[in-house]
Amino acid sequence: MRETLLSVGIDIGTSTTQLVASRLTLENRATPFSVPRVEIAGREVVYRSGIHFTPLLSDTRIDAQEVRDIVAAEYRKAGLERGQVETGAVIITGETARKENAREVLAALSDFAGDFVVATAGPDLESILAARGAGADRYAEEHRCRILHIDIGGGTSNTALFDCGALLETGCLDIGGRLVKVGPDGTVTYRSPALAEWMGPALLDAVSPGRRASPESLAPVVEALAEGLARAVPEGVAALSFSGGVADCMWDPPADWRAYGDIGPLLGPAIRRRLEREGLRLMPGTETIRATVIGAGAHSVEVSGSTIFYREVAFPLKSLPVLRLGPEEERGDPEALAAAIRRKLKWYADEGGLVQTALALEGEVSPPYRRVRELAAAVREGLAPLEAAGLVPVVVLERDMAKALGQAMGGTGPLLCLDGVSVDNGDYIDIGAPVAGGTVLPVVVKTLAFQKTHQGGGAPARDEEETR
Repeated sequence: MRETLLSVGIDIGTSTTQLVASRLTLENRATPFSVPRVEIAGREVVYRSGIHFTPLLSDTRIDAQEVRDIVAAEYRKAGLERGQVETGAVIITGETARKENAREVLAALSDFAGDFVVATAGPDLESILAARGAGADRYAEEHRCRILHIDIGGGTSNTALFDCGALLETGCLDIGGRLVKVGPDGTVTYRSPALAEWMGPALLDAVSPGRRASPESLAPVVEALAEGLARAVPEGVAALSFSGGVADCMWDPPADWRAYGDIGPLLGPAIRRRLEREGLRLMPGTETIRATVIGAGAHSVEVSGSTIFYREVAFPLKSLPVLRLGPEEERGDPEALAAAIRRKLKWYADEGGLVQTALALEGEVSPPYRRVRELAAAVREGLAPLEAAGLVPVVVLERDMAKALGQAMGGTGPLLCLDGVSVDNGDYIDIGAPVAGGTVLPVVVKTLAFQKTHQGGGAPARDEEETR
């Protein structure tokens, strides 16, 4: 089996709004005599939008209608129809994620990315998507080394540490080019509150709104930000790779430092000088300013396609909290397993009662049919309160036994079992409408698992969601 999906990524950042369209190739990598294993075998970017300044109504509100108009215009330029788009991601990143109407903007755009849209603004998500869009994970894997990727945008710098291709941790710092905005004559028009983390009152006063700035007066400000970024670099990395708009300025700043209306053209060279003094190897990513949006369009989605079972499910299912049982509970007797599921479902109850939840199990390798039936009966009994509340029993397994488990659970009404997906407590999962003739489900896991406090002081990464 070989099939393609059209995926769209939309990134609304502190500085810019962009869109990419990618073609994802699905392939069954299993042998003819084994369980099917459908994977994403290829990712090709087929359209890159122009780079638009993110429209704002004020310092605290995004212009949702103007953002929608930008996306609609790019769809027309790309020759895209909404019905063609089968999966995708809409993300709001950096300082823009803190705007008071961020969710309103996401809602306004959701119908542009098909039935399956990941709408999230977590800094960890941005870290991973930017690193993958810039090729940092592939570089670390191919060169068998440890590499730190830093995406420096308008409001934040997002870090992702890879060791031989494996993601170790992510982080987020309030360092970016648009923390200070300037007019055509160099007058400061905006100063972010985040600057107070990195400098004292005297430097803050130098960038007070209304002050006339110059490269000389801003030098101590950008040096302080560069120092903060340098402190976040862990020991033992072979290289640093960079993406984001400020990354372009590290190697090729515009002749006029006021060209973008912010301090990015001064911050980029300052960061490069500071890190080169440490003797570190620096390199731009394969993508810089477009890294995050390419990551969103081409790298945000994985698939569950080994064995799946579903009936009467209204897809997509979005932001389901994951209830993961421990190995002892899962391997205990069926009665104890059912009791543990019922008890822990209450963890996610709110004022209105139980909420839609996904039960996560490891599953077993080639279990005998008797064991499948025991497990199915226990899971069915444990999830009965969800059914009684009119919710869908959803079971997510690591091992390839979803179809057998779903069939053994029997009954009537909505039910979904999928496998080949590893999740944990604290994660959220999005499940898209079936593709590839109903044999594959697109899946995105949004997780807190890689949340870390960055090295070298400063603010910790905020408690948000990421996608892997």
